[in-house]
Amino acid sequence: MTDTHSGDAAAEPLDAADAHPSSSVLDAATDAALRADGEGPEPAEPGIHPFSIAFAIGVTVTKWTRLWAERRPETPLAVFRAEPGEQVGVLHGDPTAADVSFVRLPVDQSGLSVIPLYSEVQVVIVPKDHPASVFESVTVADLADEHLLQEPDDVPEWRDAAAEIGDGSRRPLLGIRSLEDAVEQVAAGVGILIVPQSIARLHSRKDIVYRPVTDVAETQIALAWLAENTTADIEEFVGIVRGRSAASSRAASAPGGEQAAPDARPKKIGPVAKAKAKARAAAEAEAASAKRAGVKKPATSTPRKKKQSDAANAAQARRRKFGGKR
Repeated sequence: MTDTHSGDAAAEPLDAADAHPSSSVLDAATDAALRADGEGPEPAEPGIHPFSIAFAIGVTVTKWTRLWAERRPETPLAVFRAEPGEQVGVLHGDPTAADVSFVRLPVDQSGLSVIPLYSEVQVVIVPKDHPASVFESVTVADLADEHLLQEPDDVPEWRDAAAEIGDGSRRPLLGIRSLEDAVEQVAAGVGILIVPQSIARLHSRKDIVYRPVTDVAETQIALAWLAENTTADIEEFVGIVRGRSAASSRAASAPGGEQAAPDARPKKIGPVAKAKAKARAAAEAEAASAKRAGVKKPATSTPRKKKQSDAANAAQARRRKFGGKR
């Protein structure tokens, strides 16, 4: 077991998204996520089609839906949980169940536009008195002798190192119908869970703790929608998720693809630049005035010097020819 420093990750979980535990675990976690983010689609007014947002377990969409409500109050939202196997399926169909979906990668991206958003570490949930609880983080090797209360394929890094897989002693999973059931068995010392940090946070209890597993791959959350169905509403929402300001979002979705005019405020000019500009303007004005008056510019001294030089050369030639006599 390693004492690898991981900042405040163990004490203060990241506000991020989910990964890929077993189906029963996902179903229970999505129920908790719904309680945190809302109960599902809100009914829209008759004749008004809401903008529909699906989200995977553990994703918190509140900050983006609030901005949408501020910028597009005329278009209601329908926010709902996507089942583990339907996070992409909700984007297909006629009509589609969702305009956009916050998905947990990897997914089948055929025909989709996908924008990766953020990653989330995976953590192990153990009893409060477990040896892992005294460390800030652990590795898969530290957990190789543990009993995993989920499908081994959900955590391939653990599967490849697990003693119970290697020697064939793994016991079947009994009495686990939900994530709550699995957490209850963790608290009783039956086994461990390795889940995304947001899911562990949703099910935090006083008799369990969770710690980052440093060598289990992070999970990634992305925003996806049908590429052929990129509407103005979708472009607006993508801009909100990307942190685009209200003004730039309007410019991006303007008819004909026109961009908003740039900031027209005059730039500040320094004193040196002002003096140069003034001198240049005066010279241009003088030249224009002289041209209108038909006045030729005086010849420079360079031709005169050249003429004098030619005369001097001729005199020297005569002196050489006549022995210095004029």
